[in-house]
Amino acid sequence: MADPDHSKAVRRRWRVGYLIAAAALYMADQATKAWAVKTLRHGQDRTVIQGFLDFVYSENPGIAFGQLQETGSFGRWLLVTLAALAALAVGYYFFTTLRRDDRILGACALLLAGISGNLTDRVRLGYVVDFILAHAGSYHWPTFNIADASICIGATLFALDVIFEGRRNRAVSAQKAVGS
Repeated sequence: MADPDHSKAVRRRWRVGYLIAAAALYMADQATKAWAVKTLRHGQDRTVIQGFLDFVYSENPGIAFGQLQETGSFGRWLLVTLAALAALAVGYYFFTTLRRDDRILGACALLLAGISGNLTDRVRLGYVVDFILAHAGSYHWPTFNIADASICIGATLFALDVIFEGRRNRAVSAQKAVGS
């Protein structure tokens, strides 16, 4: 029989590992934003891959894709409050879920890193620093940063988990119903 204390210790170590990864991603986000402010702020755009990837400085006081930019101080602090609540909710789920698979813990770590990175900018500066511009031909994806990418990947993993876990639970329920 497995030792429950050993199992808890292993789960705790995995969660600590994911938190360390989230902290490293947060630091990478903040470091690259500092680099962007220092290097790109005054129109010093850089082409990384011709026709596909540029570094272009941008300040986003709104939310994703530049929405809600004209909300002023009220909007800033509303977004700070919403981001802080989102970080608390993700953190609570991360620490309380009985799930211990990589997909869900990784998703939470990515979400925590991304939300915290953009929250730090919004509190410190009143806007989020964006600088990565991906494009293909005339199509340009909105300028983003490492935190944004982290949030998108984490949210996608979380959504996939909800979809696949729901299917798995329905399949298990169907098997139990047939076996009864």
